[in-house]
Amino acid sequence: MALILAATPLGNPGDASARLKAAIESASIIAAEDSRRFHRLCSDIEVTFTARVLSFFEGNEEDRTHELLAELQSGATVLVVSDAGMPTISDPGFRLMRDAIHLGIEVNVIPGPSAVTMAVALSGLPTDRFTFEGFPARASGARLAGFEKLRHEERTMVFFEAPHRLGDSLGDAVTVFGAQRKAAICREMTKRYEETIRGTLAELSSWASTNEVLGEITLVVDGASTDSAAMTADEMVARVREFEGAGMDRKAAIASVAQEFGIAKRLVYAAVVDANKMST
Repeated sequence: MALILAATPLGNPGDASARLKAAIESASIIAAEDSRRFHRLCSDIEVTFTARVLSFFEGNEEDRTHELLAELQSGATVLVVSDAGMPTISDPGFRLMRDAIHLGIEVNVIPGPSAVTMAVALSGLPTDRFTFEGFPARASGARLAGFEKLRHEERTMVFFEAPHRLGDSLGDAVTVFGAQRKAAICREMTKRYEETIRGTLAELSSWASTNEVLGEITLVVDGASTDSAAMTADEMVARVREFEGAGMDRKAAIASVAQEFGIAKRLVYAAVVDANKMST
């Protein structure tokens, strides 16, 4: 009885590990995000299996988790694989892993390919500290709000994005992080048409708007400079005082600065309040 999460190749079958092949051959149940893609992988890596294959994707994750836990408690060895990379990383598996641990079931992880770490390495951006942020929100307003929370994040940031939303996401990233923030688009990693586009967010936004974007996309964005939050707060306060000095009332000045910086008015207001407290 054991639950095994196994990383699968991002695209190149040659990245399949010996441990992955052995786990496929020995499992009694295999929970695959897409059973057709799993069968194709097995064909590509020339491995055979006798396990029962169950679909395990976002739409049936909750019900399938209960079913797989019951199988585990009955003595099954369950192997979980996603379409590419490590299960649970923006893919199904987290709930199953969490609940299996809670029930005292043996759990194992077979490491392997990772779009997150590969993209960080390819980007040429700092690798000593980075944060994985998953998929940005689909709606622009929610996406802008999400980016706003990361405006002063000093670690390199990694996002997954659908190709048809990349242009919109990059446009919002320019608005929040600034046109000159460095970034990289990593496309179709380990596959035939692998490509990495590096530059500023403005340059990448221009690239996305003038090229047909296809395939799996990982976006890497440079972190903010050290103490950027404090610097930006000082700049906001100074700009508010400039507007006030020109005869504008504080409310209007704050609104103008918020629009100029492309941020929420409450952040400008908070910076002004903090500055006033420090001066008294």
